[in-house]
Formats: sequence, structure tokens, C-alpha cells
Amino acid sequence: MKLFSTLAVKKAFDDGLLSEFTRRTGVAVEGVYDPTTQLEARIAAGERPDVMIAITPAFAGLDVLDLSTMVPIAKTGVGLAVPPDAALPDVSTVDALVKVLLAARSVAYSRTGASGIYFARLIEELGIAAEVNARATVIEKGFIAHAVVDGRADVAIQQLSELRFVPEARIAGPLPAEVQHYSEFSAVAARAGDEEAAAFISFLTSDAAQAAYARTGLELP
Repeated sequence: MKLFSTLAVKKAFDDGLLSEFTRRTGVAVEGVYDPTTQLEARIAAGERPDVMIAITPAFAGLDVLDLSTMVPIAKTGVGLAVPPDAALPDVSTVDALVKVLLAARSVAYSRTGASGIYFARLIEELGIAAEVNARATVIEKGFIAHAVVDGRADVAIQQLSELRFVPEARIAGPLPAEVQHYSEFSAVAARAGDEEAAAFISFLTSDAAQAAYARTGLELP
């Protein structure tokens, strides 16, 4: 079975969730992991998954999938990570967050991921976009916390579940509640009658799946 999936759930899947599904059903899952915008581009280019996991609103324009099969599976907020040897900064308030962002030698965020798109809008709203972007490390896609581990940046911004994919980085916390942004992820099958796809989507809401999500920074939708 071919899966297109957002990066947000990859750690939960890699930490044993997909192998558990295969153990239970005998169905192997071939995963393609990219930001939702990149998955949409793959579909526009003609690629077709059996199941897709992406930000829920993105499915509205994907008529090659059967939206009657849509099931919300998890959500996550945006967080901030720093290098492994750095002290954890205070990001509990908007003022504290702004101070951290302006003091950083470079802030890393994604060009195409949901968290990066939101962050670009947030710093505009906070009036600090010019200062942050003047020395930002803007990454096309992937796990942004690598940039604070390899020294390219002092701060990494990404969804909390994706920050956890880089255990060497230290997570300072979620964004303050006033400016937090949650992304909900849903699973959709390409065809309503696909029994393997239906079994997989059902498994993604099981107790085993929910425990895996909790361990990797995801919450229930």
C-alpha cells in the first residue's frame, strides 16, 4: 500500500506504528513523507497514493481522493527548539518570544511546511519580519531542528512532533497560547472500497496509534 504523509506523523510511524500495522494485517506500507504542499504537487504531477495523511483543509481541492473516507487522526501545535548545549529560553509569553527571535543569530523555519507558512505570517503580524528574515535560515522542507544542531541557526520553528524527530535539539516549548497555531491531520483513501486502505485508516485511530502520537508530540484532534 502506498502512503503519502505529512512529516508530522513520521516519527510515530517510524517508532513502530507502521510495523505494528504490518504485523497485525500482513500489509506492508510504502511511505512517502513530505510537507502537504509537496504532496499536493506530487498528485498534480500524476502520482497517486492509496492513502494520504495531510492537513485537513488541504483535502478540499483533491478530487482524486474519496473524501467520504476522511478521518481526523491527530493535531499538533508549533514549537521552538534550540541547540543541544543552549539554555532553554523563556517563550511563555508573546513578548518573551519576540525577544528570543530578535536575539537569535538566525531563526530557521520551513518554506513549504504548514508551521513555516504560519510562522512567516506571524512575524509579519508581530512587526518583526524584516529583522528576523534578514538573517533567517529558510529551509525548503525537512526537519528544521537539524539547523540548530549543525550550527546554521540558534532557533528552529516547526510543529512540535517534527521537532522531536531531532532528539539532539532542545525543545524550549510551544508557542504562547495567544499566537499558537494547531494543524489537524486527517487520513483519506483514494477509493472508498479499498479494504486495505480502510483497515489502515481504522488502525490510525486505535489505542496503539493514539499512544504513539502522544509519545511524539501529537494530540488527539
